[in-house]
Amino acid sequence: MGDQEIRAALDRHWAASATGDQDAEHEIYHDDVVVDYPQSGERIHGRRNLQALRSHHPAKLGFTIRRVLGGGDLWITEYVIDYDGTPAFTVSIMEFRDGKVTHETQYFADPFDPPAWRTPWVEPMP
Repeated sequence: MGDQEIRAALDRHWAASATGDQDAEHEIYHDDVVVDYPQSGERIHGRRNLQALRSHHPAKLGFTIRRVLGGGDLWITEYVIDYDGTPAFTVSIMEFRDGKVTHETQYFADPFDPPAWRTPWVEPMP
């Protein structure tokens, strides 16, 4: 599978994630996928467990994709998940084999107010 096909699969994945289409969202994963959440120390084995976990999420979720970068078997998506109105800045690193994700690592970061001392050198992001 080439870069254009993987990018199209990622676009379908993130669109399905944003609309809550659990079946379409999980088509991108190998049956034996491993997904890591380093900040909580959790690892999910298998597409079925991943889909079950995500289908039981108690919050109303929204997704805003900021950018997708990658090529070959390694792709990175930078996005914001909206959990009931609270944003979580997120990075997803996906490793592909045979056109499906075999390993994904997701990093989540809460927003914070910038310190005043940096004001002379920064500007607000859009």
